Amino acid sequence: MEDMTVSPGAHDFRPVRAAMRRYVDAEVLPGVSYAVLEGRALVDLQCVGWADREHDVPLRVDHLFRAFSNTKLITSCAVLLLMEDGKLGLDDPVGDAIPQLAHPKVLKPGAKSLDDTEPAREPITVRHLLTHSAGLSYGLLDPGSLMYQAYVERRVLHPGTPLSGMMDVLAELPLLFHPGTSWEYSVASDVLARLVEVVSGKRFDAFLQERVFLPLGMTDTGFVVPESERGRLAAYYKGADAVNPMKPGLTRIDHSPYPGAYLNEVPRLSGGGGLVSSLPDMVALLRSLLPGGPTLLKPATIALAMQNHLADDVTLRFAGGSLAGKTHGLLGAITTAPSTMEPAGSAGELQWGGIAGTHWWIAPQAGLAAVLMTQRQMAFWHPYAFDFKRQVYLATGRPV
Repeated sequence: MEDMTVSPGAHDFRPVRAAMRRYVDAEVLPGVSYAVLEGRALVDLQCVGWADREHDVPLRVDHLFRAFSNTKLITSCAVLLLMEDGKLGLDDPVGDAIPQLAHPKVLKPGAKSLDDTEPAREPITVRHLLTHSAGLSYGLLDPGSLMYQAYVERRVLHPGTPLSGMMDVLAELPLLFHPGTSWEYSVASDVLARLVEVVSGKRFDAFLQERVFLPLGMTDTGFVVPESERGRLAAYYKGADAVNPMKPGLTRIDHSPYPGAYLNEVPRLSGGGGLVSSLPDMVALLRSLLPGGPTLLKPATIALAMQNHLADDVTLRFAGGSLAGKTHGLLGAITTAPSTMEPAGSAGELQWGGIAGTHWWIAPQAGLAAVLMTQRQMAFWHPYAFDFKRQVYLATGRPV
């Protein structure tokens, strides 16, 4: 397990802890664990609130969390390891390894049916998948849209379908846009997981164990919580109002996104959201991407990953619209211009997170990095995460 010894320092993190306590006391979060790194040194570590509210179980450093889309960071690292091995390149057509995606069709603008398509102007590449610019969709965040309905009807995300079968399903669906021309949060990381299998010749979980988890000592991370460790899995909750993330009230939803999730093996080894992990394991992963010590990836690869890889006129966008100042690197989002909710010193930051509020960020200019872990549905880019970051910058004397 990663060394979680906190280095003595001059910073006063009490306001950070107090801020997180307010979210717990207001029943906005069940509990939150977090770690702050200054350089590679762990300078604050806290567990606030509950792992299980109903049974009064306080959150501990060793609790396990449904990583959801924090899985994507690990999947992207796996792909970049294969790139360093010389087994694939960023601009390689994915169809060379996954024939189902070799000749994609693209929905025409304003299409009313899935048949209203045209051939893709260029192939889907590894870079497109790493940056969610391939034209794939998710069937999660845009209810009512043509692609949402198609993904739901064809059960693209069904855990009973292995990664190989998922490619067969995707082969029948058009892309939302021509590869490289826009950004859409998508199943791209699941396609990357299948790419890892094909290129490496190993099951996705076996590759991760050999190349990521074992080298970094990530003993708590995997697709299934062993029966002997189930008591460490934090309970999962949803808020009182999906539209108002600050409305008090939490309801337990352990059997989401499906009954037995993360407790029983399923055919789908989801590279987009299938892992369970712990705070120490996520700190080990994050630390392995920071300068000043041994790294999982080569320094040049990390530097490349922290650059924008979208076209100049493309930014991130969700159902609410475009996110100005946010582009995408090879491991997550890149902040090119901080929003009014973010510290001024966070320009150049690499970050991502999961739907249950498992966030991470690396801010090279500020010399800071952090991991936050909670289990509250729809807590990705939740107000608590922005508040946390601002409080950390204040505590460490960085510009806000």
